[in-house]
Order: sequence, then structure tokens, then C-alpha cells
Amino acid sequence: MPDCLRHETLESAWPAQAILDLFALPLNDLLLRAQTVHRQHHPANAVQQSSLLSIKTGACPEDCAYCPQSSRHATDVESAPLMPLPQVLAAARTAQAAGAQRFCMGAAWRSPTEKQLDGVIAHVQAVKALGMETCVTLGMLKPGQAERLKAAGLDYYNHNLDTSRDYYGEIIQSRTYDDRLETLQRVRDAGLKVCCGGIVGLGESREVRADLIATLASLLPYPESVPINQLVKVPGTPLADAPDLDPLEFVRTIAVTRIVMPKTVVRLSAGRESMHDSTQALCFMAGANSIFHGEQLLTTANPRAEADASLFQRLGLVSMPMSSDLHKA
Repeated sequence: MPDCLRHETLESAWPAQAILDLFALPLNDLLLRAQTVHRQHHPANAVQQSSLLSIKTGACPEDCAYCPQSSRHATDVESAPLMPLPQVLAAARTAQAAGAQRFCMGAAWRSPTEKQLDGVIAHVQAVKALGMETCVTLGMLKPGQAERLKAAGLDYYNHNLDTSRDYYGEIIQSRTYDDRLETLQRVRDAGLKVCCGGIVGLGESREVRADLIATLASLLPYPESVPINQLVKVPGTPLADAPDLDPLEFVRTIAVTRIVMPKTVVRLSAGRESMHDSTQALCFMAGANSIFHGEQLLTTANPRAEADASLFQRLGLVSMPMSSDLHKA
């Protein structure tokens, strides 16, 4: 790990074995503990809603085994250049009217050039002027780029670790784990909030999931936002035939994440479209308090706004005020 990265040792944070011990608890005991921790740090029934838009799609040179936007995989995703600002603003206004508080923009780049960053900065400034929180995910950042985004008014930068260090090579070989950690440090040094989580259902073991959570918890401070994605299996990607993850194991992952990082906002991200409502309800009981709102996440499906509104009504959930999801670890 590069010397510039500041992090706690796992011994001073959460050892992986202690996290595995949480995973092994009886489910009712785990849920009770997670919900108790949740209520100590967050409104009990409030859920933050974000919207995600792909502002530059496909033709990514990375080889991430789960990603339909990789140029190395034969998928149906059509590449498109950076989306014009009026189109981005229209999408942001639609999301805001539907209840989204944060607007997240994703670009399928390995690392943006300065010219590409110019275009993203214009998008960030325009969306910020609507009164929404802003987040972008652009790949690896070069020195000075995080500072430029901060100056433009960006609130969050998303850069997921995806999985554990030991399992990482099974999923990605075109960049290293330390590359990801280095970008996260640049984001933190620039004063931006960090959105960083992972993907489950990649064929990994529970030990791998525990190691990922331990690594996230060891960051100093741990991320303000932790998205937990369930793999969306896309034809043409190497993981198209990965075995399904037990829904209750997904619920356990949410609960353990909540306990280990009590102040973070835990987001149900990709994969909700295929989840039963009862699974999502258990996830909220386990401490999830954020979702992506809207019918598409970059290039994969997401529940319709009407379905989410119905679920919220049935569960008695309300939208979280923007000022309530600030992490002060």
C-alpha cells in the first residue's frame, strides 16, 4: 500500500475475524444489534434517495468482470460520448421532482483527461445550482483533479473497492487495489466526501465479504456513504453465469456493514430490481438508509419510482433531509 495512504491497521479497527463473528450470529440477533446501532446514529425510518445517470457510456478500457461497459466484453451496451449539459439538467430536474436529493453522474473512463474533466465540472456546477447534492464517479483521479472538483462544488466522489484485496485479481486486472486506494486518498485530501463500497455475488466467499468490510472500516475516516451492490448478471460479461447469492446473506452483509460503520449511510445500490420487497424490508431493518431512485442505474435496470413509493408507504419510510446524512466520524 502506498505510504501516502493514511489508514488504521485492521487490529485497531475491525479485524476480519470479528466481522466474521458478526456474520455468524443468529439472524434475529444480528438484525437487533444492527437496528439498535442504526437508531443511535440515524433517524429510524428515514431513507436518503439518490439518482444515478450515465453521462458517458461504454468503451471503457478496464476489464472489470462484472461491467457491461468494458470494451473487452461483448455486451449490448452502445458507447456514447459525454452527454450534453441540457440533457443532464433535464434528467436532474426529473429526479429532483421525483424526490431524489443527490444526483450522481457516472462516466466510463479509466481516468479522465483535463479536457474531459472540464465538461464534468460544468455538469456539476449546473446540477449544484438546482439545490441538489452532487456526486460523480469518473475512474482514477490524477493529482489536482479532486481539488478541481471540490472547487466546482462537488459533494461526493464515488470510487468503489469492489471486493477484498485478496479476491480483487479474480475480478479486475487492469488496475490495482492500491490504484483505487490512491484515488480515495486524493479525494479525501481534497476535502470531498467519500462514497465507497463494493459488490457482492461475484462468486466470493463470506471471508472475502468480511475482508472488504474490514478494509472499508479501516479507512480514516471510513466513507460517508457505503453502497452495497448485488451483482447484476449481464450477458457477455465473464460473471454472467455467477451463482446467485442467498438473499439472507445479502441482508447479513448490510447488517454487518451498519454495525462496523455506524455513522455511514448504507445504500442499497445495484440489484434491487431483482430483489423481493421482503428482502428490501429486511435490509432497511438491517440498517440500510439509502437507495438509488429511478428506473436505470448507468446501464442496468432499477425499480420504477412508483414501486419505490409504494414500498416506502407500506413500510412507513420517509425521505431523509439532505442535512441529516452528513457523516462525522
